[in-house]
Amino acid sequence: MYFCPRNQIAMSNTNNISAEERIKAAARKVFHQKGYAATRTRDIAEEAGINHAMLNYYFRSKEKLFQMVMTETMTQFFKGVGVILNDENTSLDEKIERIVANYIDLLLEEPELPTFILNEVRPNPQFFVEQSPIGEALTHSVLARQYAEAVAQGRITEPNLMHAILNVIGLVIFPFVAKPILSAITNLPEEQYKALMLQRKTLIPQWIKAILSLPKTGD
Repeated sequence: MYFCPRNQIAMSNTNNISAEERIKAAARKVFHQKGYAATRTRDIAEEAGINHAMLNYYFRSKEKLFQMVMTETMTQFFKGVGVILNDENTSLDEKIERIVANYIDLLLEEPELPTFILNEVRPNPQFFVEQSPIGEALTHSVLARQYAEAVAQGRITEPNLMHAILNVIGLVIFPFVAKPILSAITNLPEEQYKALMLQRKTLIPQWIKAILSLPKTGD
C-alpha cells in the first residue's frame, strides 16, 4: 500500500485548507457531470490536480465525498427559498416572480444541477426528504396562506396549491434538463439560450398567473 509522505501531508494550514477545498470543488464538478456510479476517486484527484493518496488522506471513501457533495448541493438548491416563502412584505405574485428568478439564475450558473439531483435522488428518495425541509416549510408558509386566501376570494380558481408548484417546477427546470436535446434540434448558440432563459424570468410568472385564473370547465 502506498502512503502519502508525511512531509507532503504536513503542509501549512493554508495549503491544507486549499487542498481540501480543491478536492471538494473537484468532487462537486465530477459528481455533477458523471453521477455517483460513473465517478472514480481517481477522476476527482485528477480534476483537483493532486495525487490519489492525498485525496484518501482527506476523504477516506467515495461515499463520504458523495454524501458531502449531495448535502451541499441540496442546501444550495433550496437556499433562500424559505425567506421568499415567508416574506410578509411581498404578495403571492411577487413570491412566484422571486422563486422563478432565483432558480433560473441558479441554474444558469449550475446547469447540471437538476439532472444530477433527479438522477441521484431517484434511487434514494428518502435522502432527499431528510435533506430537504422544503415540503413542511411550504405547507406552513406565508405563500401557502396567501394562496388559500386568493382561492377564497375567487382570485385563483385552482384550489390545489400543488398544481401551482408543479407548474413552476416544470416550467423552470425542464428547459435545463432538456438542454442537450433542445440544442441538438435548434442549433441554438449558448448566448441565445441564456437570453431565452432570462426572458422566461418574466414570462413564467405571467403564465402561472394565467393558468391559475382560468375558469373551470363548465362554469
